[in-house]
Amino acid sequence: MIKETLSTGSLLLLALSCSGKLDVGVKATGGASGAVSMGAREIAGAGPHAGSGAAPGTAAATASQHVAATATEATAMSRTRQPLLADLADVRGQLQARRALEIAAAGAHHLLFVGPPGTGKTMLASRLPGILPPLSDSEALESCAVRSVAGQGVDIARWRQRPFRAPHHTASAAALVGGGSIPRPGEISLAHHGVLFLDELTEFDRHVLDVLREPLETGRILISRAARQAEFPAAFQLVAAMNPCPCGYAGDPRGNCSCTPDQVQRYRARVSGPLLDRLDLQLEVPRVPLSELNAMSANGENSACVAQRVAAARQRQLDRAGKTNAALNTGEAERDCPLRPSDRALLERAVDALGLSARAYHRLLRVSRTIADLDGAERIGTAHLTEAIQHRHLERRR
Repeated sequence: MIKETLSTGSLLLLALSCSGKLDVGVKATGGASGAVSMGAREIAGAGPHAGSGAAPGTAAATASQHVAATATEATAMSRTRQPLLADLADVRGQLQARRALEIAAAGAHHLLFVGPPGTGKTMLASRLPGILPPLSDSEALESCAVRSVAGQGVDIARWRQRPFRAPHHTASAAALVGGGSIPRPGEISLAHHGVLFLDELTEFDRHVLDVLREPLETGRILISRAARQAEFPAAFQLVAAMNPCPCGYAGDPRGNCSCTPDQVQRYRARVSGPLLDRLDLQLEVPRVPLSELNAMSANGENSACVAQRVAAARQRQLDRAGKTNAALNTGEAERDCPLRPSDRALLERAVDALGLSARAYHRLLRVSRTIADLDGAERIGTAHLTEAIQHRHLERRR
């Protein structure tokens, strides 16, 4: 019987040292690899001070059996003791933001909420784990291995639950991407196969935010030090929230904003253009009318209903390309996202009018494909494309 919380190092070598059937993507050169080797002997039953008499093949076979047994038992326990997640039914109003959250979950797209304080941006983001598909066993092992490298325990009750990391805006670049004299994973690696939520995005140091640009494209991070290097997986989904200006009320219908246009521009410039360009969905979360907030009928669908549509859309993507729409490269996006000539012309006009980059152009294609998958459509239609364009809020407001 495995313990409620697995010890540091145990799941690390489940993924790194056993039979080579699972590649977590954690690579180290220098002193860091010694701990991995020692842990492998412990899991195989030899102990850290075992002699050389044990056959390597026997140790590897024992370790592989431990991997399978651990994964099977953890999966069974997680299904019987699944912790409750925050439900989307708690969110009143905000239909457009709920729709964007569903699209982001279905296609693994990056998402940015912009709006005044108290409009539900953080509340919406915290509901994302409840509508995401559960981790596969291999993904769960990878996630646990990264946590083990970072010296963190593993809660078996959350074995199949996707990670949700929400670092404070005072976090350093090393805290986000990893670092240290002996490189350790940062928040982006701890969010591997899950969600990294950055609340108060503009309060983060701009340099700290810009270190996310490369991992957002590659899904990996290489930490280099004088004595060693370490490469960690970082295939995370970025969700962020920010106010529109320093006082927080720019564009508010009540006219409460006291900021000058120059102040608003400087405030938004804290998030660089290249980073914004990588955020597939950018939309405004306005103030909810009090009448709608108090209405009992304002409750929307619960997370279970939305999760069913998300799972169906994800399965269409896996059947078609073997990956989520957000992970499609340029050639795959052109192949899987064909447009009619009229829709192609519409997209070109939108890209020209909004001044979008080639990267944003292909991200619009991928989001359109996800919206079509949610509708169960074989081809992208005009409605799917226009909805994707509407979700590029910051470009439309420039």
